[in-house]
Amino acid sequence: MKFKHTFHVFVDNFSITYKHLLYRLIVFAVAGAICIAGIYPFIQRELLNSAEFTALTDGIRNFVMELLNGNVEVLGDISAKVQAAFDGFITLLQANMAQIVLSGLLLLAVFIIERWFTGMGNYATAAMINDKMAMRQESPFVATLIKNMKRAALYNLIYVPLSVVYDIIVGVGIFYLMFVMVNSFLPFFIGIFLFVLIIVLSVALKLTFTTDWLPALIRGKTSQKEAIKYTFSRSGKKTVDIFSNFIILVLIIFGGNVAASLCTLGVGALITVPASYVLLLCFQFANYYDREEIKYFVDKNKIIRPEKERPSTREEFFKGEE
Repeated sequence: MKFKHTFHVFVDNFSITYKHLLYRLIVFAVAGAICIAGIYPFIQRELLNSAEFTALTDGIRNFVMELLNGNVEVLGDISAKVQAAFDGFITLLQANMAQIVLSGLLLLAVFIIERWFTGMGNYATAAMINDKMAMRQESPFVATLIKNMKRAALYNLIYVPLSVVYDIIVGVGIFYLMFVMVNSFLPFFIGIFLFVLIIVLSVALKLTFTTDWLPALIRGKTSQKEAIKYTFSRSGKKTVDIFSNFIILVLIIFGGNVAASLCTLGVGALITVPASYVLLLCFQFANYYDREEIKYFVDKNKIIRPEKERPSTREEFFKGEE
């Protein structure tokens, strides 16, 4: 039933997807402009226009062309030239290591800041979904973003670094797995299967242990410390249930985004990517409302009531939250 209610809430809040998309495009454009202005001149001047890089690309191109033409006898000489060009390019990279490290640090800083601003948009989107579920209130995106700026900023100040560290650890693990698979005798498709499986499980695991954080802040109006404690206080059986639900959701989202990208040459991803975030937020709030036994709207004509509805507190009644 939780899955069914999630998709009903998602359909009811689908218009938020376009606002979420516009916000993400603005953040992405600004972050991309900073990266291009700060890093591309160095890449273009010192690397892409270098004789070493030109020799490497020409060597690879010649190798491929001769291989396709069936001239196997010259591949040995070309391979030696490619290896020499590759060694020269590595030497060039070593000579510019200080600039490369600075460029990497700039990329990391821009990535973290971009994630922080994106998280601010996620918080506003979550607040809009909650307003719709609790009171059928159509909240404007910008006004909701400004209204919740302080709490959203603090939330992302905690969540984004933790999320980035988790993603880096998972990324290193996946890179190591790929290295092992390349040097093993595993069939190609089994290697791809394991690669996708680890990504799905790692994403679902992160979502499982953070799913109640945002709803506790927005709907429960708790402090950051209480929200973090709340999201980790779920019993084992319920955690397994949430984890399994997130695995299915991640698979649906992954398949939908891949299909939209392949079938529409990437155009469909403009809708499916932001819609994916909205869908995940809808599940988080549906799960929170069910866990707290609070009634909520799935559309304008239907209210989901728990088996044992918790009575509203005096504070909630006068705030108009019930």
